[in-house]
Amino acid sequence: MPLDLPTLFLVSTCIAALLGIFLLALWLQDRSVRALGYWASAYLIGGFAVALWVISPEVLPAAGADLASALLFACCGLIWSGARKFHGHEPVAGGAIAGAIVWLVATRMPELMQWHNARVVLSSLIITVYAVLTAIELRRDRRKPREGKAARARALTVPALHGVIFLSPILTTTFFTGAAPFAADGFFPLFALLTLLYIVGTAFIVVVMAKEHSALVHKTAAMTDHLTGLFNRRGFLEASETLIAAQRKSGQPVTVLMFDLDHFKSINDRFGHEVGDAALEAFAATASTNMRSNDIVGRLGGEEFAAILPGGTETALMVAERVRAAFEKRGVEIAGHVMNATVSVGVAEALADAADIATMLARADRALYAAKGAGRNRICTDTEARDTAKQEKPALAPTLAPEVRKTASATQFRVSADAIPA
Repeated sequence: MPLDLPTLFLVSTCIAALLGIFLLALWLQDRSVRALGYWASAYLIGGFAVALWVISPEVLPAAGADLASALLFACCGLIWSGARKFHGHEPVAGGAIAGAIVWLVATRMPELMQWHNARVVLSSLIITVYAVLTAIELRRDRRKPREGKAARARALTVPALHGVIFLSPILTTTFFTGAAPFAADGFFPLFALLTLLYIVGTAFIVVVMAKEHSALVHKTAAMTDHLTGLFNRRGFLEASETLIAAQRKSGQPVTVLMFDLDHFKSINDRFGHEVGDAALEAFAATASTNMRSNDIVGRLGGEEFAAILPGGTETALMVAERVRAAFEKRGVEIAGHVMNATVSVGVAEALADAADIATMLARADRALYAAKGAGRNRICTDTEARDTAKQEKPALAPTLAPEVRKTASATQFRVSADAIPA
């Protein structure tokens, strides 16, 4: 079936403009996904570029087509910039317009453009570079630094497919020139149609990603402590259950750490609540920096923090000591005030099969108060706290046999009776 090129251009213009308006409306509703602004601009400019391409033979016969192509390459750069913004990286301004600049410079070099299929090759290369860069950004999940083999394979396959799609004009015009249906004039409408379908599909993927991102932002906000950026109590408990379930599958233990800033009320009374908040932020940053990537730490409330670690007490003690020592050094001066802030730590271990996060928190809390009772700025395990409690508990009087108790009672009665004056 023959494909009418002007009709494809008209459809492409309308669809690109509608998608741009749609993405712009989504961005205006939810400004948290700033990438939508880049993508909306790209589709709107792309629609204008295609329209300019259609009317350029009559309106701008000399440079209209080259300008339209440059705008399309700028759209590719905006899409790549949006992908970078989506993952929290700042866009590269020079890189976003590099393709358009390369095209405009190349079209002013007649000796280069006279080469066979030079325009097709150059435009395909520019679009391919942007498509691969965009695909890499969209496939890269920076929250999972250690990906499996399957994830790495997908991350390589998707950019490769993008490159094949947009490099296809070079292959067809180079190796199948004049061979129907692969002739340049016959292949271009088909390539334009494939590109149009690709753009529409990409727009829907972008919308799904934006919605997932927005939902994740709201969920993260509900589970994050606004002052420290750590998990709040709800987030910590949910993450702890997930870690316990993972450890249960491998039959490994988990250990809970309870942290409490020493003399925190005194810090608030002496320096004010703003400085107290700075101390909490300093500890949160210290704990996050000195813990492993798979350790979970959160703020339960006030000056009380908790962490749950995969592994036993021996490993947890090393982590706890690292955090304690680092905060002792960091707490010498906070927010311009010398306060010598320190932290006490309680440790409680349990096998994942029998682990209950509420019970472990209670055990670690008892160990924490044992650490405070022993002088603060130290670490105490649940076992040490129990041993100390047993040693401090007063010895009970020995239990007497029944006949001995009777004799003792009778003797006591006689002594008491004899003491009564006549």
